Amino acid sequence: MHILLLASAFNSLTQRAHAELRDRGHTVAVELALPGGPLLEAVRQHAPQLIVAPMLKTAIPAEVWTAHTCLVVHPGPVGDRGPSSLDWAIHEGVDEWGVTVLQADGEMDAGDVWASVPCRVPQVPKSELYRGEIADAALEAVMLAVERFAGGTHVPRKQDAACTADARLRVRPYLDQSVRRIDWAEDSTQDVLRKLRAADSQPGVLDALLGGEWYLHGGHPESVLRGRPGELLATRAGAVCRATRDGAVWIPELRPRRGPGQPPTFKLPAVRALGDRLPALPEHALPLLPEVRHRSWTDIRYREDGNAGFLSFSFPGGAMSTEQCRRLLDAYREACARPTSVLVLGGERDFFSNGIHLNVIEADDDPAAESWANINAIDDLVEAVLTTTDRLVVSAVAGNAAAGGVMFALAADEVWCRSGAVLNPHYRLMGLYGSEYWTHTLPRRVGPAMAERLMREALPVSSASALRLGLVDRVVDCGPHEFAREVGGVAARLASLPATASRIAAKKTELDRLESVTPLAGFREQELARMRRTFDDPDAPYHALRRSFVHKERPACTPPHLGAAAVAQAGPTPSAVDVTGTALDGVSSRPNG
Repeated sequence: MHILLLASAFNSLTQRAHAELRDRGHTVAVELALPGGPLLEAVRQHAPQLIVAPMLKTAIPAEVWTAHTCLVVHPGPVGDRGPSSLDWAIHEGVDEWGVTVLQADGEMDAGDVWASVPCRVPQVPKSELYRGEIADAALEAVMLAVERFAGGTHVPRKQDAACTADARLRVRPYLDQSVRRIDWAEDSTQDVLRKLRAADSQPGVLDALLGGEWYLHGGHPESVLRGRPGELLATRAGAVCRATRDGAVWIPELRPRRGPGQPPTFKLPAVRALGDRLPALPEHALPLLPEVRHRSWTDIRYREDGNAGFLSFSFPGGAMSTEQCRRLLDAYREACARPTSVLVLGGERDFFSNGIHLNVIEADDDPAAESWANINAIDDLVEAVLTTTDRLVVSAVAGNAAAGGVMFALAADEVWCRSGAVLNPHYRLMGLYGSEYWTHTLPRRVGPAMAERLMREALPVSSASALRLGLVDRVVDCGPHEFAREVGGVAARLASLPATASRIAAKKTELDRLESVTPLAGFREQELARMRRTFDDPDAPYHALRRSFVHKERPACTPPHLGAAAVAQAGPTPSAVDVTGTALDGVSSRPNG
């Protein structure tokens, strides 16, 4: 079937729908619903058999939904209506939620129900929930709705008939800053965390701090530090710790409020954002090794289970700045000093990595110099993984990965990927050639021809396609909350296998052979020479594309390859992405009903 995805942005959910629909043999095109865009004419040109809207903030025109069946993904259970569905669910602390696929009609969120799938709501930030449990439920509901539509006999239910005593019709307003506001003197730590989680990653919680107005992004509990409510207590890994009425929270990122006539602002690590405003505060770094038990938040952790070590890291948005790469490299070296035979790298739920930190680069006084520092720092990290010969290294990809983050994962001996993850193994849509030793690792895994195609076409890849291509070695079919446990069990078994010792012994022989034929340094030198020319050229497209990405500028039109991919596709590979697509998530979407 030929399906048109209609979306406000080619965000993570739209990419996953695109990839998994193509995995199932459908041809899929994308049209962005842009203000003032010729949407009706574009739909006519695509001539779809079905329209699916995974993330849509504007209403579908009547001329479209009366001519085509349009299925809209709403991040809420049956009967829930309004633009802030997921925000309200987290704000109110619900344990169970759901995703509904509705047929578009003249009233917002009021269309007939084609499918509805429940999901649990763990205490995680909204963006992480959106990419995890919500995305899993959304894809299950979309596939069920598409199957029912293709069958030709299914009759969708009216919402009032679909509702039960536990799922009543209700229309809720936009969750604005008056409701999100934190009262530091009165709100408990749990209340503060709920408000912060419900606003992540957009719009953030507006607050006053050190003489300025800031949107707070992210929040984690602190177990020991205490102070006057609202007081800044300490820093750690770029985050600031702020006291609540009965405890304290860590806030990783801040975004200054945009002033009248000023350009859009963007998120930065909190310490970096505050700059000279920040008073002298103690840096409460935590030790890495497992002998020191701690419950407080940190972005890099290590634990052991028998002969298996687990180095987990979780950076906001999956971006890795120069400083974050260097800290992770230090932690990796410390982990490699432990007496383990298997070392697992990766976050426990969300992003693995999206490569260099474009926001930090954009904010630097010399973006070219910071780009160069950042790419070298991540290359140092990848080199350390590639040259580890005394243990097996596993990349555990719990969530999405892109660009250098994918290549970082490929440096390991094995790559284990959660079934819901989407990989974007390419750089060119940011105007970059790429580094992280990709010219060595990618062809080694998928072959030179497929490596060239992945880079040229810039296609997002589902976990199932990644397994078929050889990008990953194992797909772990589980929910985001079970991934760490599943990986832990497999890693512990791997560490106990007699064959693991012989595999480790063979690693040094293979590295010595490679170094005698095509040294790793040569791959890095060739990649970085091209990257340096791009960074140092002020007219290189990378600089404009980076600014557009960081400031979240809308494209002027739907990039041609998003629609053309449906015609040109060959096999179950997903569609190309638009330059704003890899990290922008419409998690507070306004679906059409």
